Amino acid sequence: MPTNGINKALKLQFGLINHESRYLTAEAFGFKVNASASSMKKKQIWTLEQEDQESQVVFLRSHLGRYLASDKDGKVSCGAEHPKSPDCRFLIVAQSDGRWALQSEPYLRYFGGSADYLSCFSQVIGDDELWAVHLALHPQANLLSVARKRYAHLFAKEGEISVDSNIPWGVDSLVTLVYLDGKYCLKTCDSRFLSNDGKLVKENTRATSFTLELKSGKLAFKDCVGKYLTPMGPTGTLRSGRCSKPGKDELFDLEESHPQVVFQASNKRYVSVRQGVSISANQDVETDMETFQMEINKETHKCMFRTNGGNYWTLVSHGGIQSTATEVEDNTMFDIEWLGHRVALKASNGKYVCTKKNGQLSAASDSVGDDELFLMKLINRPMLILRGENGFVCHHKSSNTLDANRSVYDIFSLLFDDGAYHIKSVGGTFWYISCSGLVCSDGDKPEDFFLEFLEHGRVGIKGKNGKYVRGDSGTLKGDSATVDSSCLWEY
Repeated sequence: MPTNGINKALKLQFGLINHESRYLTAEAFGFKVNASASSMKKKQIWTLEQEDQESQVVFLRSHLGRYLASDKDGKVSCGAEHPKSPDCRFLIVAQSDGRWALQSEPYLRYFGGSADYLSCFSQVIGDDELWAVHLALHPQANLLSVARKRYAHLFAKEGEISVDSNIPWGVDSLVTLVYLDGKYCLKTCDSRFLSNDGKLVKENTRATSFTLELKSGKLAFKDCVGKYLTPMGPTGTLRSGRCSKPGKDELFDLEESHPQVVFQASNKRYVSVRQGVSISANQDVETDMETFQMEINKETHKCMFRTNGGNYWTLVSHGGIQSTATEVEDNTMFDIEWLGHRVALKASNGKYVCTKKNGQLSAASDSVGDDELFLMKLINRPMLILRGENGFVCHHKSSNTLDANRSVYDIFSLLFDDGAYHIKSVGGTFWYISCSGLVCSDGDKPEDFFLEFLEHGRVGIKGKNGKYVRGDSGTLKGDSATVDSSCLWEY
């Protein structure tokens, strides 16, 4: 689902919560479904698929890749490998409170129930047939207006969110969705909440809480008086409009937010495209011209660097590095070597990128010395939310450790320090790794952690002990010598 932008729209994944606050669960045994789970883990996550953009028919795919289905007698199963059967076709009937009723398209009956007693046989919508929607995707994203084809960003001077960016660039374009009691708040990178009158406020109130609605695979945000967020005026100020029904102006896509970084070379100057097509380390300030988007190839795990003009770094003749590529190709791929406080970049010719005397970058070195080392700083994650293979990272209720399997998340602060990062907890204390290998959250002084962007959308976190942070039986530990799936975190 490509947009006018440079990123892909996120596939909508969510948990469905019934009237007893239990999640719809897909079991591997017999492909049965129930509504018994009290929190959202892997088995409780559903992916929404659509027949096409125009159709209102949806399919619900479980974590096992099987589709929810209902037969003419209302018997519910989740074993279909393909959504070809009419039994897999559902319609979403959104209610005023944001909950969904799921209606079988061929039989016009509604899906509901509790525990092991689920059926799709009711002819009317009662409390049993209503499901609250809890988004399961990573809550930090870029927000694209469908009608304007522009991105939302913090306009700090006016104290508002404007929807007028051609590309989502820099930390200002990061939007964090905060889920509270079935409603969503939009949080800016400076930790303020969007109110329905368009103002940004420090505290979360009724006016900052929105109900999420879906229409043709797009999102709409309904406020506490039934009006929808829409971009208004020449700068696209994001606020509630007059409409009580979402049209194209009220629809948005969530797109994944790639990491954006600045590089400082051995000459202490920032790598920039300010001087034209050549990539050179010759600037003393960080602006959009010195910011590069890291895009990691899903298959090769090699990295591309995109400029704010939309071009990629590419290797040209004689080892030069320029920003002239408009498409991804072999010469735009770089390997990153993670060397603690610094990184080295290897181009497709097998040579390391070095900084020449005049500041220009060139892939001409066979080994890594001072001229091949770069300080790399992540600039668009001041707030860190981590999701691993079993859920989100969250403070443990009664100790100084961290859980790694929660359906709710805590928001941590990420502070940069000379190539390392300090992770600050909600209460103002810092993460550290104890002598027993547990990650603790009550440190008085900051401890160095290193971020390694190892896969598309996932980061490895290495402690100062040289070990990776992993989720182990629901607890966060910093004791892994190698990287496996338990050490990779959506961020």
